[in-house]
Amino acid sequence: MPGKYFDELSIGDHFEHQPSRTVTETDNLLFSSLTLNSQPLHLDAEFAKRSPHGQILVNSIFTLGFVVGVSVADTTLGTTLGNLGFDQTLFPNPVFIGDTLTAQTNVINKRESKTKPDRGIVTFEHIAKNQRGEVVCSCRRGAMMLKRNP
Repeated sequence: MPGKYFDELSIGDHFEHQPSRTVTETDNLLFSSLTLNSQPLHLDAEFAKRSPHGQILVNSIFTLGFVVGVSVADTTLGTTLGNLGFDQTLFPNPVFIGDTLTAQTNVINKRESKTKPDRGIVTFEHIAKNQRGEVVCSCRRGAMMLKRNP
């Protein structure tokens, strides 16, 4: 598996993820519908025109899903036992239809499990930016990671 084991990750590790992703109207409509989010800012162009943004706003949970999802191949694919939680999730700038998102991840903390010698906990900081380099999402994620050599 291409994911990194607990032993292979160090505080300060930095990953630039690929591919980038241009958000389409279909992405936003389908995601909002699948998650039962009927907010008209995400679905109704006429309503959204009258908002301060003047256009449809992409569902922020789609953006969070992108920034975490695109990180998996570089960080946790096949080497994690699951997410422990998300902290400090921020959306400092909006995402609109047609924006292209890129993502990066930093390892900001890690520690051995206190009860299970075959694993440890890693804290990842994920950051997504739009095509103008503006941060559109950031979060910290705790992940229970397997050790290669317990």
